[in-house]
Amino acid sequence: MGLESSPEQPQPLRVIAHQVKGWIDRLGWVWVEGQLIQVNRRAGSATVFLTLRDKLAEVSASVTTGPQVLDAAGPLTEGATVVARLRPSYYTPNGRLSYLCDEIRPVGEGRLLAQLEQRKRMLQAEGLFDRSRKKPLPFLPRVVGLVTASKSAAERDVVDNARRRWPGVVFRIRYAQVQGPNAATQVMEALAALDREPEVDVIVVARGGGSVEDLLAFSDEGVVRATAACRTPVVSAIGHETDSPILDLVADVRASTPTDAARAVVPDVGEERLRVQQARERMRRALQQRLDREQHRLDELRRRPVLTDPLASFELRHEQLVGMRQRLHRAVEHALQREHTAVEHLLARARSLSPLATLERGYAVLADADGHTVSSVRGLEPQASVRAWLRDGTADLVVTATSPDPTAVQEDR
Repeated sequence: MGLESSPEQPQPLRVIAHQVKGWIDRLGWVWVEGQLIQVNRRAGSATVFLTLRDKLAEVSASVTTGPQVLDAAGPLTEGATVVARLRPSYYTPNGRLSYLCDEIRPVGEGRLLAQLEQRKRMLQAEGLFDRSRKKPLPFLPRVVGLVTASKSAAERDVVDNARRRWPGVVFRIRYAQVQGPNAATQVMEALAALDREPEVDVIVVARGGGSVEDLLAFSDEGVVRATAACRTPVVSAIGHETDSPILDLVADVRASTPTDAARAVVPDVGEERLRVQQARERMRRALQQRLDREQHRLDELRRRPVLTDPLASFELRHEQLVGMRQRLHRAVEHALQREHTAVEHLLARARSLSPLATLERGYAVLADADGHTVSSVRGLEPQASVRAWLRDGTADLVVTATSPDPTAVQEDR
């Protein structure tokens, strides 16, 4: 029922606003399908702002919800189709119309992507994607295991490119469905069979591109866990560069295409032959440089005087030895001459002090009967016996008389 109004009797704005709010509130909660075109989520905020748009008409609406509601729906990206439980809300003070949301559910591919994202997070939390679990690929495998569909383009890409790179490569192929309800089971059985064979050094799981639904088997939890349990390194070659099944994350090596997988598992024979030639050339140059250095050192040794004239050093040493011997002889002779001169001087002094020197000059030494030297006439008695020592012998004498020297007596006093 409309409100009566006229230019003379207009309705207050507040009345109109309250009426509008009442009409909108009576609508209540309703499920709406739309495309999520914008997600504005601020860190620490209790409100998330969304924008929904109708998929067929140019109609959009602003929606507010809580972080818990958005997280419960799984990881949602812009462009995903969702159904949301909304309730329109009219804010009277500014006349703004908005929609409150208390539940969101992805539909179609968006729902599938959300489920895959939840599965991915669960497996990641278990550590199945850790880099420490990755096994290195062998340089040249004895046998390459291949899990793929029979007579598929992926099989041709892997086998033909691998044999083009290394003609002697050996494949052991296990065929499996790569799409459909039985695909995951058959892929797991093929992986287990190849992993049990000791000759297989690496396993390639290959499939061509496709939609998310086509590649579901390679995001299956059982396939992921079977790949993680393999003792043999596994290469994932699913789809194209943009395809990213969960198998890519758990595999030891992720190849963007089956052709790229062939390049990863075997080396290129031409490149390896070139590397061998380059290594051989480097070894030859290194050996030649070593020989040149040793030859140069040998030439330097040969040019040394001791090797050009081996006796030259002996002759030099002999001359030095002769010179030292001559200097030693001269030094000994000089020393002996000095010592001889010193002895002569000492002998001369000794002779000058010796009584024999006095006797040599014609003097005599007298001694009394007791052998005491007589130096004064006062000690002699007449008829006393004395012995005289002369230069060439002794003589026994008898004193007949003594004549004291007055001068000598005076000097004694």
